[in-house]
Amino acid sequence: MSRWVGSMSVLSELRMRPAMVSRRGWDASISARLVLAGVVIFTLLVGANLATPLYSLLQVRLGLSPLGVTAAFASYVLALVLGLLLFGHWSDHIGRRAALVLAVLIGLAGGLVFGTAQNLPMLVAGRALQGLAVALATGASAAALRDLLPTRPEWASRFTLLASSGGVAAGPVIGGLLSLLPDHTRAPFLVHSVLLVLLLVPLYLLDARPAIRPAVNGTALAALKPRRPGVSRQARGAFWLASSVGFLSFAVFGFCLSLAPGYFAQVVEVDARPLIGLLAAVTLGASAASQLLSVRGRLLVPVGLIVLGVSVLLIAVAGIAHSPWLLILASMAAGAGQGIAFRVVFNEVAGKVEPARHAQIISGVYVITYLGSALPVIGMGAAANLWGLPVVVTGFAVLVAAASATLAVVAWPRARTVSKPTPPGR
Repeated sequence: MSRWVGSMSVLSELRMRPAMVSRRGWDASISARLVLAGVVIFTLLVGANLATPLYSLLQVRLGLSPLGVTAAFASYVLALVLGLLLFGHWSDHIGRRAALVLAVLIGLAGGLVFGTAQNLPMLVAGRALQGLAVALATGASAAALRDLLPTRPEWASRFTLLASSGGVAAGPVIGGLLSLLPDHTRAPFLVHSVLLVLLLVPLYLLDARPAIRPAVNGTALAALKPRRPGVSRQARGAFWLASSVGFLSFAVFGFCLSLAPGYFAQVVEVDARPLIGLLAAVTLGASAASQLLSVRGRLLVPVGLIVLGVSVLLIAVAGIAHSPWLLILASMAAGAGQGIAFRVVFNEVAGKVEPARHAQIISGVYVITYLGSALPVIGMGAAANLWGLPVVVTGFAVLVAAASATLAVVAWPRARTVSKPTPPGR
């Protein structure tokens, strides 16, 4: 990989203009750039999920109903989806580094607003800013990893999923632990804000690489306009399968990050925030860990989907039987099944998309995927007010199992025809 002489300032990148004066910055290695790109999206997603074990405290402090909790959670997801549609492609034009810096700044503002919220509108505003930050970082970090590993697209997408699912899984655990500090609902966000400020330092010092699609003179604003979603013909089937699997699996994640802490507390009959945060993160942690496995096989997608569906049914059974161990084992199996299935379909679409449109198309996959963690959860929150959480969880589990079986049937013929991925290193 060639080295770039000099570096543009972040302001010059955001204005899509060449720097007037070249400066000497940190000419980081490929490994360091990989780590930095992954750490940014990981840290932002940790911050976006710190609140999972804190919602019970926020309900008491602010007088929120279950529907209020789901509204706060869904505002993050809906803002994230809107952000992906509006500026998921920005990093192609302003550069990966500038997009990540902007994402960190927005995430910093969102965490501070949420952490100091005195009412539901402030919670919604803080969550919305966090969603916009994650949206901007999602396409940028995924594309940066692909840029840095041009001959290893499978590993680039694997690192993307590991950083993303790892951040989502770590957020509830870290939030539960930090909530033991004084000022339970604010301390986690203050600590996280300090980490984001520290993260800005290496991003600022980094020698930025030029944008892959720089705007020509006079077309800067036009380049940043929202793009109509579009996928090339050869990637269309892979795109819709990945998006469908993503929607389903993130519906499970959305449940784990919003209503599940209250449900899990009823199952284990314990209200310790670190433990509830850990239980909420089991499924997401198992998904992240599955990215480290080199399991191969043509039937991974249908098998993973079946495991996901059966495991979610067992989570509901664990609630009826009040079995903590069944809850833990079923949650782990659900995460592993989801992680393996989603990794395969995500790798397929990432490998078929041309590099110049990678950020835009991957953002499109995440638009549909993240809708899965918002729309079902809103419905569950409203239904829980009418019928109670245990009944709603059982109905949700049945629907997830049916959808998993349907997608497994759809994926079966594709699994028998899709070529095997190229092993890393070739």
